[in-house]
Amino acid sequence: SSLLDLVYFFPRAYENRGNVKLLSDIDLSLPVSTILTVATEVKTAKIRQGLTISKFRAFDDSGFCEIVFFNSQYVKDIFHIGSAFRFYGKASLSKKTLQFINPKYEPLTPEKPLPPLVPIYPLTEGLSSGFIDKIAKEAVDEILNSISDPLPDDIRIDNSLPVLSYALKNVHFPESEEALKKALKRLAFDEMLLFGLGVATNSRHKNKDIGIPVKPCDIKPLINLLPYELTASQKNAVNEIYRDMVIGDENGKVHPMSRILVGDVGSGKTICAIIALYIIAKSGFQAAMMAPTEILARQHYNDVQRLLEALGIKTALLLGSTTQKEKKRIYESVKSGEIQIVIGTHALISDKLEFNNLALVITDEQHRFGVGQRATLKNKAQKTHMLVMSATPIPRTLALTMYGDLDASRITEMPKGRMRVDTFVVNEEYRQRLNSFIERQVENGGQCYIVCPAIEEAEDLENEFIVRDLSLTQSYRSNLNLKNVIDYTENLKQNLKNINISALHGKMSSAEKDEIMGAFSKGEIDVLVSTTVIEVGVNVPNASLIVIENAERFGLSQLHQLRGRVGRGTRKSYCVLVSDLDTEKAKSRLDIMRTTYDGYEIAEKDLLLRGPGDFFGKNSDELRQSGGFEFKIAKLCDDTELFEAAFSAAKKIISYDPELALYEHQGLRNLISDYITDNSSNIS
Repeated sequence: SSLLDLVYFFPRAYENRGNVKLLSDIDLSLPVSTILTVATEVKTAKIRQGLTISKFRAFDDSGFCEIVFFNSQYVKDIFHIGSAFRFYGKASLSKKTLQFINPKYEPLTPEKPLPPLVPIYPLTEGLSSGFIDKIAKEAVDEILNSISDPLPDDIRIDNSLPVLSYALKNVHFPESEEALKKALKRLAFDEMLLFGLGVATNSRHKNKDIGIPVKPCDIKPLINLLPYELTASQKNAVNEIYRDMVIGDENGKVHPMSRILVGDVGSGKTICAIIALYIIAKSGFQAAMMAPTEILARQHYNDVQRLLEALGIKTALLLGSTTQKEKKRIYESVKSGEIQIVIGTHALISDKLEFNNLALVITDEQHRFGVGQRATLKNKAQKTHMLVMSATPIPRTLALTMYGDLDASRITEMPKGRMRVDTFVVNEEYRQRLNSFIERQVENGGQCYIVCPAIEEAEDLENEFIVRDLSLTQSYRSNLNLKNVIDYTENLKQNLKNINISALHGKMSSAEKDEIMGAFSKGEIDVLVSTTVIEVGVNVPNASLIVIENAERFGLSQLHQLRGRVGRGTRKSYCVLVSDLDTEKAKSRLDIMRTTYDGYEIAEKDLLLRGPGDFFGKNSDELRQSGGFEFKIAKLCDDTELFEAAFSAAKKIISYDPELALYEHQGLRNLISDYITDNSSNIS
């Protein structure tokens, strides 16, 4: 890695060691910082083979305590009588003696004050936190004097932002909470600005290209096969797709379609995509549709095959698990043009799959794919039309910025007959009744999802002051009972003995996940305990209950996504949000879920409550990216005004300097060249 890579390798959290307590004021339930003087020499004893214990006493003005280290004989060379250290950790009582076991420590020296906030870096295998601290400090010291600031002064001053060297220094080694806040604000702004410049640049290139003109097509034969009437929103979306691919702009020129189809869970996006596939096939071209999981790809294939093969259009399903013999047949038939529509997973990006005349690429749940995967698929043909489907309702204010170079079709109404999922908010006191309710749903032939925020019992996170937003007003600390999939599944099996219960989580292989989801879809599993991996749109019409544990830990839009997993069939369905957090903010958020069912309204409220950072998600690829851009700091940003200011600045820059040719934009041009690929690979 270069020095610059190290400087941009940001901490994931900060320990607040500046709030120093006397021993007499220590709360045993929380980690604490305390300044102590060593009172005795270190004594080391061997307890058993491979285990040593080293102890000494230390004191402050309020009393004594014992410091204990395991397997750390080297501490005898560090701690000497009379030397002072800042210790950080959780204290405990052992035989009425206050004790710190394996605390973190820093020597006190008069010439160098200790920082109040200490960075915690993401650890990779084989690298210790001490080593990363050391190389990060060396990189920052080395590079700060020579780094140039790419942000034009007028933009920086207008938005009250510090210079880049200040921001980089204070994100690694904050002088204070205020300094860290300023640093994070500047770095978040930079990421948003670069993203905005990427979007604006892509948009300009897109409008110049000539796309594949598709022949006019009568879609009535397909519409007549449907057992329902399309909603007004669906008709509007289909018309917009038709206009893009067939009619073109006001001059009659067809450009490569770059459209995102946004609709609530269950709003009927898939049928709009199938109509687009039909239009392409009827014009003599081929189309591909990529889904993030095998089970979702199969689900789409069943829908596509049922409708399109009845109209004489040949389709195929291509998965990682497809046999070699079948793959070979599909490759040959696609290359010859015999197969017109291919549905599949990332198997579609294989070099062995060659299209005869690919004209349309559709990706479902677009944020589940890396930019590179989507680009590889689209690059199998020049000037291909692109349709991206997303089940995450996005507020209008955010859609304009996030999808600035994609035309958006919004499905805003639900199909007739879709039942509302009754939503309840309960606390731990309802556990017995909740278990009985789960049993009753299963007895009546229904199935149940249970969502937990963690996979297994987490390490103690309470020693971390995790930055959740730029104001640093929230630390992501909770003494609540955090539910995890593995323990929860075992407990539930003990309590509900006659019910078939299985677990599903992100550490499983794709094959394991597909197997379990497949069994759940077939009704072989009654209760599925899962992390949020079930968020992606698998359709299980028989699922009638979803229980979301520690609901306060999820964004409103995510809760709404999860709620959309049930109520997809004819059964009356329910969503139960379990939370013991009784703050006013938590109550009001969960109350929105209890009373609001419109995904767009929820998304707007989520934006007001949490800011745009929530839409970046834990994995920053959840936001549609420009040429592979990765958000590091912006996903922590809850400042809507900053978000809009950065995009406004990007549009202003591109409007008067579209090529970033001016000297003042040279730094931005150099940065953005890493994030923008040539026009042929800009796919979303």
